[in-house]
Amino acid sequence: MQVGKTVGNSGAVSGTIGCMIKLGITVVGATDVERGAAFWAAALGLVEDPEWRTPKWRTLARPDGAGHVLGIMYSKSPAEPRPRLHLDLYVDTAAEQDAEVQRLLGLGATRPVWDYPPEPDFVVLCDTEDNVFCVVDLSMAPSGSTPT
Repeated sequence: MQVGKTVGNSGAVSGTIGCMIKLGITVVGATDVERGAAFWAAALGLVEDPEWRTPKWRTLARPDGAGHVLGIMYSKSPAEPRPRLHLDLYVDTAAEQDAEVQRLLGLGATRPVWDYPPEPDFVVLCDTEDNVFCVVDLSMAPSGSTPT
C-alpha cells in the first residue's frame, strides 16, 4: 500500500487523498484513575501532565517534556481477561525481563493465569486495574533483535 492512497475492501489502491488523521496516545481504562495513573507513571518512568488532568482523566508524559505517552481514563467496564489489544513493554534480555517483572509486581501488577506457548518471549501481567500487558524479551523475538 502506498502512503497517501486509499485502499478499498478489495485491497486495491483507489486514489490519492490527504491524510489529516494521526495516531494519538494509547488510553487505558481504570475504575480508579488515580491508582491507574500512579501505577503506569511508576512502571514507565512518566509524569502526570497537570494541564490535562480531570477527575476522570490523567495524561502521562515523558519527564523531559518530549510528549504525551499514555492516557488513563475512567471506565466502569471491567477489564477484558484476554483482550485483543494490549501493551507490550520491551526489554533487551531475559535478565532484564526477570528484573522488570519483579519491579512491576512490586508496584502492584499481578500475574494472571495464562496458557503460554512453548518458549515464550513474553510474560503476561495485569496492572492495578486488571488490564493485561506483556513484558517482551526482544532477544527471544523472532528476529532476535529490537523491532524497527
